[in-house]
Amino acid sequence: MEILDARETAERLPYPALAESIREIALAMGSDDLQAPPRFALPLQEGGILLVMPAADKEIAITKLVTVHPENPGRDLPTIQGEVVVMDATTGERLGLLEGGVVTARRTAALSMLAARELAPHPDGPLLVVGAGTQGRAHLDAFRAGLGVSRAFISSRSQGNAVSLAGHARSLGMEAEAVEGPGEVLDDVGLIVTATTSKEPVLPEEIPDGVFVAAVGAFEPEAAELTPTSISASQVFVDTLEGAKEEAGDLIQAERVGAFAWESATELEAALLSPERPEGTVVFKSVGHALWDLAAARTAYVNPA
Repeated sequence: MEILDARETAERLPYPALAESIREIALAMGSDDLQAPPRFALPLQEGGILLVMPAADKEIAITKLVTVHPENPGRDLPTIQGEVVVMDATTGERLGLLEGGVVTARRTAALSMLAARELAPHPDGPLLVVGAGTQGRAHLDAFRAGLGVSRAFISSRSQGNAVSLAGHARSLGMEAEAVEGPGEVLDDVGLIVTATTSKEPVLPEEIPDGVFVAAVGAFEPEAAELTPTSISASQVFVDTLEGAKEEAGDLIQAERVGAFAWESATELEAALLSPERPEGTVVFKSVGHALWDLAAARTAYVNPA
């Protein structure tokens, strides 16, 4: 069995190929060939959580074990730690062990990039990234690699982290700068990624028409990166409706106050089949699914780039 470290795992998961694998899985969501029971979540100390996510198709099976500890940056430890075990679905032979934090970051960013490619009124940017951690960086890389975004603004509660991520963007050949708050540049961007651990909204209530927002933080009912007002004024898409109803705090809280109805949310599968690109403000909310990890495993072992 191969045991891949973070660098080796990233090399197996180039963003364009990973996005295409996710697209194929999303379009096959209703197939009997795919299996993915609801993920199991076990609360841990100090707000931590252990997530267990199995999935399989006819060729491979995976089990992902991930711990999320929001307080870890203060301990100089990663927020997300984990691994993905990849197995032959026919024999059970262990094919490999992927670094789980890298899988989570890259498949989440590739998913957001795929959604932006299909749904954003202006998929070429400019891009605002709110949150300069692992997910912020992964989304910057993915949107650069998959959409050709060439200009970015970075906002973070840590100005030092924002400056550092802007420097990384410039090393990729992008124009980039750190800004003190999202409100400074909302009128200048076409794409926004919110990738924070904030419990409170990080964007203003009014988001301009024509902006696409990928909201990837707030995976608990009591956390929200977006306000009910901004949700109400947007076309809402989700990676899976089942997962969103359980964990998408932004949408759960908007529904509580009557600013949103689940019937108005469109799942990614349906969005990919639609010939029409939405207009106005678009929100894509993802909370993750084991099938996206299966897509990553397929990219690494079944259909390598």
